[in-house]
Amino acid sequence: MLGRIVFTLATVFASAVWADIAVTDPWARASILDARPGAAYMTINSTENDRLIQVSTPIAANVMIHATETGADGVSRMRHINSLELPAGQAVSLAPGEMHLMLMGLDSKLEEGTSFPMTLLFEKAGEISVEFSVLGAAATGPEVKDQ
Repeated sequence: MLGRIVFTLATVFASAVWADIAVTDPWARASILDARPGAAYMTINSTENDRLIQVSTPIAANVMIHATETGADGVSRMRHINSLELPAGQAVSLAPGEMHLMLMGLDSKLEEGTSFPMTLLFEKAGEISVEFSVLGAAATGPEVKDQ
């Protein structure tokens, strides 16, 4: 059985490494209303080809992986994808305006300064629990501070 190692970066964002998966900068935007979906982001790197096949959190009824595509008309649209391919050695980033996690049916709005757990299920690496920090509603990502 593979062990789990958790460490904290000099920024206030946790990173987690399990087996062959590294999850860095997990964060979500604060939401204005609990009736609206939330959005969460992170970067995933796997040393082997793998797939993210399911995501869940106790604060939402459902979590969906969304890709963002721009049509011929120039309009961007979200498209639900069933799994996220993780090519070996290539970082896959979920970021605002791009691929992201949609948190549907939130129990309450996401408050800046709080955090919540999310469970990521990978086809090969198995289940990993990651803590997501909630940043401001206008945040574009965590800022890395100089050491």
